[in-house]
Amino acid sequence: MTETPTRYDVLIVGAGHGGAQAAIALRQRKFVGSIALLGDEPELPYERPPLSKEYLAGDKPFERILIRPAAFWAERDVTLLPGRTVVSVDAAAHSVTTADGATIGYKTLIWATGGSPRRLTCAGHDLRGVHGVRTRADVDRMMAELPGVTRAIVVGGGYIGLEAAAVLTKLGKHVTVLEAASRVLARVAGEPLSHFYEVEHRAHGVDLRTDMQVDSIVGQDGAASGVRLADGTLLHGELVIVGIGIIPAVAPLLAAGAAGGNGVDTDALCRTSLPDIFAIGDCAAHANGFADGAKIRLESVQNANDQATTVAKLLTGEDQPYDAVPWFWSNQYDLKLQTVGLSTGYDALVVRGEMAARSFSVIYLKHGRVIALDCVNATRDYVQGRALVVARAVVDPALLADAGVPLKEMMAAG
Repeated sequence: MTETPTRYDVLIVGAGHGGAQAAIALRQRKFVGSIALLGDEPELPYERPPLSKEYLAGDKPFERILIRPAAFWAERDVTLLPGRTVVSVDAAAHSVTTADGATIGYKTLIWATGGSPRRLTCAGHDLRGVHGVRTRADVDRMMAELPGVTRAIVVGGGYIGLEAAAVLTKLGKHVTVLEAASRVLARVAGEPLSHFYEVEHRAHGVDLRTDMQVDSIVGQDGAASGVRLADGTLLHGELVIVGIGIIPAVAPLLAAGAAGGNGVDTDALCRTSLPDIFAIGDCAAHANGFADGAKIRLESVQNANDQATTVAKLLTGEDQPYDAVPWFWSNQYDLKLQTVGLSTGYDALVVRGEMAARSFSVIYLKHGRVIALDCVNATRDYVQGRALVVARAVVDPALLADAGVPLKEMMAAG
């Protein structure tokens, strides 16, 4: 594609799931104006979840995680602007400035930048061998080092950290996971699920430690050689993966006057407080009906794609506020976890099925209503439980716990 315009009808900043889906949805809905998709990486838009799973494991080459092949974007007249970073936004002039000094105008701006991995701030955080897991380049650097790695240390017991630990264990590395909280997945899951995954990882040989504080990363000749804990313990490892969350990439919007803080604030149609500027995906803070209206950021492919579609509909004449049920997934070893809803603020939970059989669901309740399910190797519960979450159904906990009764039969009971 020839890059001649300096102004586009729709300029999308961020070429991840949300940005790509915004361009795709606009063309699907017969939008005829010019579209540019600007990203800070040199690659075509690609899927992020496989980075800590199939891509790191070598099970999927990069070509298989592309969101669409190169020809797709050309055929739909979407201009790709790779390797660009927006450093400032002029909301009054309807333009952005990139790091190389270029100015690009827009009629509508869609901000879909996601975020950058939160880094440790301790000594040694910038040594060679210390990695985040956010981009292809992050994982490629890690993979290049793996042949010389015997021991790996993962800081953070969230999904990214646990997925990376599972892959590295499969690759024959000795893995230590360090979690600052008293249990893994503490922010997103109940104790039964946390305990289950702790048992699973330890059974696979992972040295998983909770209530651990990192003092520093130690190194030799500029490369990491281990992690020193707050109690003075030194753990040896040639590779350190840091998975402790992201920092939303919204600084240019906030500097331009957009409302926000932990992300940029958006309304039900994904509009920011600045004229003709939308925000979607990981960086967008929105009032979510499945969180009782609390303003949250959702770091998920579902959220990014559905918010992108909301904006595309609005720009093509359909006013449909965002109200999609959240869902997530995680693959670790032979365990497929599927989550629907948000468990934040639950006041009761029910374990359905036998955890020892490695096929079960944890159902979360708030004021008696079903608000979320974590389903491990239990796809039927995941599919059928969605309706309970959407309806905020009230179901007898004893009935929910009876794995012999399909969840779809509980809508009527509720």
